[in-house]
Amino acid sequence: MGSPLNDAELRAMRRTRMFGATGTVLMAIGALGAGARPVMQDPTFGVRLLNLPSRIQTVSLTMTTTGAVMMALAWLMLGRFALGSRRMSRSQLDHTLLLWVVPLLIAPPMYSRDVYSYLAQSQISYNGLDPYTVGPAPGLGLDHVFTMSVPTLWRETPAPYGPLFLWVGRGISALTGEDIVAAVLIHRVVVLLGVGMIVWAVPRLARRCGVAEVTALWLGAANPLLLMHLVAGIHNEALMLGLMLVGTEFALRGVDAAGSLVPRPLHRPRGRDEWQAWTPLAMLILGAVLIVLSSQVKLPGLLALGFVGMALGHRWGASLRAFVQATTLMTGLSLVVMAVIGWASGLGFGWVFTLGTANVVRSWMSPPTLLALGTGQVGILLGLGDHTTAVLSLTRAMGVLLITITVTWLLLAVFRGRLHPVGGLGVALGATVLLFPVVQPWYLLWAIIPLAAWATRPGFRIATIAISLVVGIFGPTANGDRFALFQIFLAVVASLVIVLLLIAVTFNHLPWRKVPGTNEAFSGQEPDPAPPPEPPDATPPRPPGEPPVPRSTPGAYAESP
Repeated sequence: MGSPLNDAELRAMRRTRMFGATGTVLMAIGALGAGARPVMQDPTFGVRLLNLPSRIQTVSLTMTTTGAVMMALAWLMLGRFALGSRRMSRSQLDHTLLLWVVPLLIAPPMYSRDVYSYLAQSQISYNGLDPYTVGPAPGLGLDHVFTMSVPTLWRETPAPYGPLFLWVGRGISALTGEDIVAAVLIHRVVVLLGVGMIVWAVPRLARRCGVAEVTALWLGAANPLLLMHLVAGIHNEALMLGLMLVGTEFALRGVDAAGSLVPRPLHRPRGRDEWQAWTPLAMLILGAVLIVLSSQVKLPGLLALGFVGMALGHRWGASLRAFVQATTLMTGLSLVVMAVIGWASGLGFGWVFTLGTANVVRSWMSPPTLLALGTGQVGILLGLGDHTTAVLSLTRAMGVLLITITVTWLLLAVFRGRLHPVGGLGVALGATVLLFPVVQPWYLLWAIIPLAAWATRPGFRIATIAISLVVGIFGPTANGDRFALFQIFLAVVASLVIVLLLIAVTFNHLPWRKVPGTNEAFSGQEPDPAPPPEPPDATPPRPPGEPPVPRSTPGAYAESP
């Protein structure tokens, strides 16, 4: 099948792809000096060429920052071929994403040391201790190879992650022992599996919501935040989001099926037709199980089960009885799956009591936390004392209350058929991130990826692009706590100069404003889709003068914004 792009667009797209790939290669090289390398068992230590970046850390930080900016700008230019009048094909976008990901797979962890906490907590579980009651230091000792690479703030804290993730980590520990490099690489493979599930699910959810597959994949799966923080940073959000989105797709397939989803009469299927009658119920259960499994990595994934349940209740008639039946079914499934995971892993439900572990961080990206910090500083300036901690408890409690109210309203909107469940899930996760006590840059992907498959308004896409670029480019630099302020300043200034020179050199070769070789400007707008063909009217002809009978579509939802 030929490409939908003309020759000039193909050349521009390929140059854009290479521009971004050059950026990720620079990121990988710079990470040898500016990345989160392990304190012990560093494979680059003593190797003449590979150890050079660690001796010129400011240069390494400049390379990493420059590469990140190049990749982010290439993603922005690639939008010309995802939102324009002629879009790139799905295979072209897949090849671009793969080309950008490959250099990061073999690079040291970047932007975060969380992966070393994963290793330490998994090793604690492998040693037969409870990672939900002891942290890396008391569980392994301060001189352990994993503990020494864990940030000081998290050496005494228990694990805040679900039992499924620690169960997977325990298997990695059994396989690699205390080989920190092998363990990190296998955790990155787990991240890659999660990204693969995201890439599989997003276009299918987009098709369900009437959004172009390439557009949704570009905005969600190819987002710079995913590449920088999930792939390069090795965060378990990739596994959580992958399981959640795949589960949502399977569950909605079951919900879309006609009937009550319970075949009658109830007996073992004998023929092909009877087996097919059980397929919708199997799809629903499979999807619900995958969603609950995502929550056993990180709890926010469980929100998807609520929206699947409300979609099922709407499908069953949107009555009080349908609400109770759907809620009971989803709640029962979730409790069963959680109990099985807790029993099989031997970790039980201890994770419930450690969910607030991360609240010790005062994150400026969290509006409730930022409000409390600002109020506390005002009190200090006015001579009223430092009441930041008290105000922080109040603003965070208010944030949790607002999350509860917002999610409840969205669930009811889906139940009444006024909102698509994928859209409800994305907005609910967006509200959760916005009002969460602690917000990290990669948390934004909780909302960005499902919303990319649903929302079509230019305003949403412009806001998502702006947030992704600002947080990706101006967010925390690679291991910023390891660098002096003057090093970060010099690296940012040098990166700015290099990027401006690159823009000047490539201005006539890359689609900064228009496709080279054409007069077609980049509008950033998605073309209006062609109206669907009118379905054949199967109703009998009505007598003259009789008003038309209104059509109704079971299971239909309001259009996305």
